[in-house]
Amino acid sequence: MIEMFLDYLKFERNYSPMTVINYRKDLEEFERFYKELEGQLSWESVDSDVVRNWMEYMMDRGNSASSVNRRLSALRSFYRFALRRKLVEKDPVHGLQGPKRQKPLPQFLKESEMEQLLNPKMWTDSYKDVLARTLIVTFYETGIRLSELTGLDDKDIDSIACELKVTGKRNKQRIIPFGKELAETFAMYLQVRNVTAKGGSAAFFQTEKGKRMTNAQVRSLVKKNLSRVSTLKKRTPHVLRHTFATAMLNHDAGLESVKKLLGHESLSTTEIYTHTTFEQLKKVYKNAHPRA
Repeated sequence: MIEMFLDYLKFERNYSPMTVINYRKDLEEFERFYKELEGQLSWESVDSDVVRNWMEYMMDRGNSASSVNRRLSALRSFYRFALRRKLVEKDPVHGLQGPKRQKPLPQFLKESEMEQLLNPKMWTDSYKDVLARTLIVTFYETGIRLSELTGLDDKDIDSIACELKVTGKRNKQRIIPFGKELAETFAMYLQVRNVTAKGGSAAFFQTEKGKRMTNAQVRSLVKKNLSRVSTLKKRTPHVLRHTFATAMLNHDAGLESVKKLLGHESLSTTEIYTHTTFEQLKKVYKNAHPRA
């Protein structure tokens, strides 16, 4: 039956040779599993409990949810084919759901790493350094998105009220408060920018030629400078957004408040950060409790 199905994929569905090889591997693996489980079982007599056992077996062996779901998809396709060709009387995979894929926890910098990075001694007085440090402080202290940052104009920042206005997804605007340190950082940046960048742009963040910073230029500066203090695989503006949210929750900010500051539409999107802070709590417990 496996050969009939693979011929169908090759000659009728025109699947690539590599895809056919992967289907063969998955089906033969399942066949070995059910025969070891019970020698009398066959493709025709396998039921949903056997398939569930196979899924549990794969998860126990450390396979990811996506890997298990891919193999389950191969088995599902096989049984649909067999049912249409009347090779079997029932589909044991019908109605079965694979394991849910876990969302990866957001990566963020430790507060000690941020303190080290934002230490003035780490930076020169050059325009490039003043600009890069201001970008990083802005991401860290406001949690705004990359596109929101590059879209900022001078008129969007009120350094007296310590508020900035950003335009987020679907052109939704929101006001974000910021602290004294960022206000001072903005003032120093503008002092240098107004001498160096004279392009007449309305943009708040500008290149030395006076042009609005692009997303790619900001990413490059952030990655270069986060590399100075962090070994994270991801060293992006979004990591600084995650760092902002995690720091806020670690210092007792309410989830609803963080949601509004980040511009999330759903609280469930913000809740992923509670998992992150709980992971930190578990580490603290493990390191501190004598019987942990």
